[in-house]
Amino acid sequence: MSILPIYLDCHATTPVDERVLAAMLPYFTEKFGNPASIGHVYGWEAEAAVKQTREILAAAINATPEEIVFTSGATEANNLAIKGVAEAYFKKGQHIITVATEHSAVIDPCNYLKTLGFEITILPVQKDGLIDLTELKKAFRPETILVSVMAANNEIGVLQPLAEIGEMCHEHNIIFHTDAAQAIGKIPLDVQAMKIDLMSLTAHKVYGPKGIGALYVRRRNPRVQLAPQQHGGGHERGMRSGTLYTPQIVGFGKAVEIALIEQATETQRLTQLRQSLWEQLSQLEGIHLNGHPQDRLAGNLNISVEGVDGAALLLGLQPVMAISSGSACSSANTAPSHVLTALGNSQQLAYASVRFGIGRFNTQEEIDIVAKHVIATIQSLRKTSFMDSRKGLRQSDLAPAD
Repeated sequence: MSILPIYLDCHATTPVDERVLAAMLPYFTEKFGNPASIGHVYGWEAEAAVKQTREILAAAINATPEEIVFTSGATEANNLAIKGVAEAYFKKGQHIITVATEHSAVIDPCNYLKTLGFEITILPVQKDGLIDLTELKKAFRPETILVSVMAANNEIGVLQPLAEIGEMCHEHNIIFHTDAAQAIGKIPLDVQAMKIDLMSLTAHKVYGPKGIGALYVRRRNPRVQLAPQQHGGGHERGMRSGTLYTPQIVGFGKAVEIALIEQATETQRLTQLRQSLWEQLSQLEGIHLNGHPQDRLAGNLNISVEGVDGAALLLGLQPVMAISSGSACSSANTAPSHVLTALGNSQQLAYASVRFGIGRFNTQEEIDIVAKHVIATIQSLRKTSFMDSRKGLRQSDLAPAD
């Protein structure tokens, strides 16, 4: 029987917690009703379950249940937020601001809007991955209608200063959207204190099921208008038509509920595991930490390695661990990570990078095994590279002169 590698790719997805699965199962069978069918008990049960998850998600971010719009995930939520604002506020302005390290689910909708005549300002980041608030303020224009800055980066785990950004946006009457797919349940989020107008969420990064997400849409101070991007039935207050997937919604609520209860202790545990991994790996020379050392997700460690081939490094690590070199959503792309190059890394360092996503079910024993194998793999690759370069030198020495 084959032994599965240690899973350290929790920014790509997480396993469904058994407690989440147990909460979902009844809604596949005996509680199978459509929450929009409110003429009988089957629909009432489903409607009540959906309402409970709205309340859980709203409480998690200090919103109201009516401000939660269910989607198929954070990608759809991002598209609804960005395209929805663009269409609804078209007459007010056609300028949008975002950041070079955003997920492609934000960058790509913005690029699409460029083809429709919108102007998109993509702000650079500093070496540590944080945006420069002075540069953000300089980018504001009278026709700016939206700023989109992610809460926690999916590759380098960096946490952006949401409250400061929100304050600046509200001072200038600009709508503020944040992609919080990686942040929900992991860091404190408060849409009122942070003055966030739109927030994209997903379940599968926090031990919930895939295929379900949500968009928070502010209803007052100011009331945000969105043009729907999916029509047919008028579900979700007309913003997102389609029959609600009750089992997934129940799982989403349970996953967030558990994460909030365990947030403080889990943050401490993951921070210790991350620090342990970094302390062991940083003993090698030529290992670079990507992203801010403190302002980052507890379970994120992203490193670049000098003197090795990126493809060979990942290949050498695969038997022992399941990891990624960047975003799972763009794994088919052969170009180096746009996030890592935005930090100022060379293409070689961007290619030779590893993202460790430590999660709920990882242990110190696993971290020690991983650290030992990573170090051994890097040392082996560097030795091979050195020997190959020596062989090349000898062959050139023997080559006849022109």
